[in-house]
Amino acid sequence: MPEPRFHAVIADDHAIVRAGLRTALETPGMVETDGIAVVDEAADGLQAISAVRQHRPHLLLLDVQMPHAGGLEVLLEARRWSPDTKIVILTGVMSVGKISELVSSGVDGLFSKGEDNTELYRQLPNILRGRRHIAASLVAMLEDAPDAPDLTARERQTLNLIVAGQSNKEIAETLGISAKTVDRHRTSLMQKLDVHSVAQLIAYALREGLIDPAGGL
Repeated sequence: MPEPRFHAVIADDHAIVRAGLRTALETPGMVETDGIAVVDEAADGLQAISAVRQHRPHLLLLDVQMPHAGGLEVLLEARRWSPDTKIVILTGVMSVGKISELVSSGVDGLFSKGEDNTELYRQLPNILRGRRHIAASLVAMLEDAPDAPDLTARERQTLNLIVAGQSNKEIAETLGISAKTVDRHRTSLMQKLDVHSVAQLIAYALREGLIDPAGGL
C-alpha cells in the first residue's frame, strides 16, 4: 500500500471524536486515495501546540474549545511553529461573534460539529491543496446576522476581566491603567452592546462568543 502523502494531528478533548476522525482520515479513499496518516492526537490545547511543534503536520483538525488553551490561541501558536500546516477548526459554538472571529483569524477551514462530516471530508482534499472553505451553514449564518459591535482591543481585554470577576481596581492593576479609564471602558461596552447591568454584559458576551469562557487575556 502506498505511503500516505499527507500527515495530520487531531486535537479534540473527546476521545470518541478523535477516534472517529482518525478512522475517516486513515481509511484509504474516504478523504484521500491513500489515506491521511494521523501522527498524533491531543486532548487539550497545550498538547495540540506541542504536537504541531514536534510533527509540523500538513493538517491540524482542531476543536475550538479545549482545556488549557482555546482554539484561537492554538491556531496562533500553530501558525508560529508550522506556518505551512493547514488548520481546520471544528466548532460546536454557534454564536455569530465567535464564528466571525474564527473566519477573521484566517483559518483554512471551518465546520460545525452540529452537522455530519460529509462536507468536511469532501472539502479536506481541496484545503490540503491550498483552498479555503467555510461550511455553507456558517456562511449563511454570517450573511443573515446584523453587524457585530466594533470593540477595541482594550475593551475586549476589559470585558474578559469583567467576566473573570475582577473589580475596576483589579482590572486597572492588571492592565496598568487608571480605575477611571476602566470605568470608561465598562460604560462604552455597555453602550455598544446595549445592556444595562454587569450581569447582562456577561451574559451577552458569553452568548455571542465575544470572550473565551476559559479566561485569559
